[in-house]
Amino acid sequence: MSLARFSSVIIFMLLLAAATFAQNDLPDASSRTPGRPRGDDASINLKEMLARQRAERDKKDYEEMLKRGEEALRLAKQLENSYEQNRGFSSDDRARLESLEKVVTKIRKELGGDDDSESDERTLLQPVEETPKPSTMEEGFKYLQSTTMKLVDELKKTTRFSISVVAIQTSNSVLKLVRFLRLKK
Repeated sequence: MSLARFSSVIIFMLLLAAATFAQNDLPDASSRTPGRPRGDDASINLKEMLARQRAERDKKDYEEMLKRGEEALRLAKQLENSYEQNRGFSSDDRARLESLEKVVTKIRKELGGDDDSESDERTLLQPVEETPKPSTMEEGFKYLQSTTMKLVDELKKTTRFSISVVAIQTSNSVLKLVRFLRLKK
């Protein structure tokens, strides 16, 4: 009888061990997908959190780019008004012109554009709008203001998910006008 009892204890222990082992392979009750191990939930939550953070960062970057566009427009208007009033180019105007160049360069970089070289393949594939060629400082400031306004309008048309070739080309035009005005001073 002790052998029968010993056998039943062994069988009971084996069944208990098998049941314990089988429970480790069962899906967690809090798991969203049956049969998925617990560690996957943490990685899914992490991926979702990172995607939300990336979307928030992209939205913030886009809004900052729009603010830079408004800043560029404000500077261009100030430059035009100052030239109309003074019929000259003051040191404040030089500082504004440099600020405008920095802001527009930053916008162009955020749009994915690079230097405004004419031999770029992308410009060969896209219809290129002519940059206005002013003959006087007064025309230069008027073109600067109108071209900057066009750039801001293009920025408002884009989304944070798109790249606007027209906006890049317009930013290049603004930069050419800034360089023209800086050299003409």
